Amino acid sequence: MKTSSIFERFPQLFAGLAALSFSLVMSSLIFAQALKEFKQANDVLTVTGSAKKAILSDYIIVRFSVSSQEPTAQAAYQNLKNQTEKLQSYLQQRQVPKDAITLGAINTQSIPEVTYNGGETGQILAYRLTQQLEIRSDQVAKYRELSQQANELISQGINLVSEPPEYLYTKLGQLRVEMVAEATKDAKDRASAIAQSTGSKVGAITSAKTGVFQITPRNSTDVSDYGIYDTSSLEKDITAVVSVEFGMK
Repeated sequence: MKTSSIFERFPQLFAGLAALSFSLVMSSLIFAQALKEFKQANDVLTVTGSAKKAILSDYIIVRFSVSSQEPTAQAAYQNLKNQTEKLQSYLQQRQVPKDAITLGAINTQSIPEVTYNGGETGQILAYRLTQQLEIRSDQVAKYRELSQQANELISQGINLVSEPPEYLYTKLGQLRVEMVAEATKDAKDRASAIAQSTGSKVGAITSAKTGVFQITPRNSTDVSDYGIYDTSSLEKDITAVVSVEFGMK
């Protein structure tokens, strides 16, 4: 009778050794991959850069509203027409070109008769008509002053409401490109300072992400995740933010 081989006599032993060897190999591979990823993670630096610039609005929108209230719609319309003509005449005297003026549609509102307990009787007491006039121009100083002076028409019997002007900046497209470049340079300067303190050097940009722009009143600290575009102020600040990832040497 032949003696059984050691493999046949101790099958569980060799199965265990095989499993152990496989586990050691896999552990080595996982460790090597983790070490590689750790090294790669340490080879990049993500820095946020920003740039801020003061701008002066170069476009203005001025809006006036005229209203009339009379017992009948016909009388209210005639009154509104007379007031609108006076307003247009006033603007022409101040050399406002016709093509800069836009007349809006007339808004009509009926005013019902109401009882002491708040219920409507079904009768109409009066009709209130409102019309808006809008001026758009790049002559900001001229129309800013006009929006303040036009209230003198109230003393002439015109039911005028002068809304606060809207101030815009029309060169934002070009300025955004410049601001992103400045913010990226700021990010690189910050990255260089950090790298120098660790004995490293900044390499090439591996990725970059532009944040939203903040256009705020001058010296404002307002910030929004969705960006801000202020139109209430003549003087503004525009702020750009970028997140840049640099390779490290």
